[in-house]
Amino acid sequence: MAHVPDIAAPALDIDKIRKDFPLLQEKVYGKPLVYLDNSATTQKPQVVLDTLERYYKQYNSNVHRGVHHLSQVASEEYEAARHIIAAFINAREHEEVIFTKGTTDSINLIANVFGRGVIKAGDEVIVSAMEHHSNIVPWQIMCEDRGAVLKVIPMDENGELIMSEYAALLSDKTKIVSVAYVSNSLGTVNPVREIIALAHARNIPVMLDAAQAIQHMPLDVQELDVDFVAFSGHKIYGPTGIGILYGKREWLDKLPPYQGGGDMIKTVTFAKTTYNVLPFKYEAGTPDISGAIALGAAVKYVQEIGLENIHAYEEQLVNYAVAQLSKVEGLRFIGNPKHRSGAVSFLVDTIHPYDLGELLDKQGVAIRTGHHCAEPVMDFFCIPGTVRASFAMYTNKEDIDRLVVAINKAAAMLR
Repeated sequence: MAHVPDIAAPALDIDKIRKDFPLLQEKVYGKPLVYLDNSATTQKPQVVLDTLERYYKQYNSNVHRGVHHLSQVASEEYEAARHIIAAFINAREHEEVIFTKGTTDSINLIANVFGRGVIKAGDEVIVSAMEHHSNIVPWQIMCEDRGAVLKVIPMDENGELIMSEYAALLSDKTKIVSVAYVSNSLGTVNPVREIIALAHARNIPVMLDAAQAIQHMPLDVQELDVDFVAFSGHKIYGPTGIGILYGKREWLDKLPPYQGGGDMIKTVTFAKTTYNVLPFKYEAGTPDISGAIALGAAVKYVQEIGLENIHAYEEQLVNYAVAQLSKVEGLRFIGNPKHRSGAVSFLVDTIHPYDLGELLDKQGVAIRTGHHCAEPVMDFFCIPGTVRASFAMYTNKEDIDRLVVAINKAAAMLR
């Protein structure tokens, strides 16, 4: 029988943190909610909800355009959020932080502008075998459009990238590498420092999809020396529909704009338009002002708790979950990486993940089932999908214990 590690006294006051999240107090089918779908979206603390309400009640106005008081306040709060996020990821300057709709939008932005500004027929783009569709399809579209070739870093049965194969893929034709920091479907933490170092040895830029990393571990863009980073606000306790693209100034200055419209211009005539400076060059039109300000509030909330504390606690939590789930008869993990973060994927016997998910839901346990927008991963393991339990800083041991009880009950019924 697997040894179940106990969770040492965490640096976090989990009970206090849970009280900050109103939705965690809800009941589902009359049972206390066990929310284990955090890789899809996290719940929002009261401070984020209050920030959204305060914007619309007290200073709702457009940014960067108005001389009146409300516009001035909105602009100050919007730009203050940019500074908070720049400090959070240790960007060299706040102008390197672009507000987008989310990770998908950020990746589409870079794929689009790289396609127009850099990529020629015969050039190559590298992604990995464990990418979310949002880090596959934009590159496929761009490659089809430009006559370029998409190359894929293979993975092994443990759900880890085969780094010798990656090194062999890099060539003079490679124009950009774009990989997930953490796999959304397997929880694998990829060796991003090595990925970046190997690419930079050939002067190839690297983009990180940090959607599943930003809420779990410290991310220092200068220490990583990464060229581009994408993440979504709703994965780090902020609102949906807002996200971040970080890019080194040297790249963002020379790449073309993504979209045309208000705020991304300096001057417009019918003969010629000159573009605005960073970050406004990539923020066409009225942005999600309330979302950006509330994302700033979410990041501040995380900073006050301490991402190092969150990371240490969640590492123990994942180990506890793996050990407890290992006791479930017929359960097999999909992917068995040495280092995983935030999520565990599994199947039980021959039970379809959807059926298991339905019966867990009836017991108040919210998990995710299916291919997790990572169909190539499921094809690799020859399965229709997985059951994925994913964690956050407010997840506690009781949530995991109730998950195990619910799986055993559901499996007994379905067998």
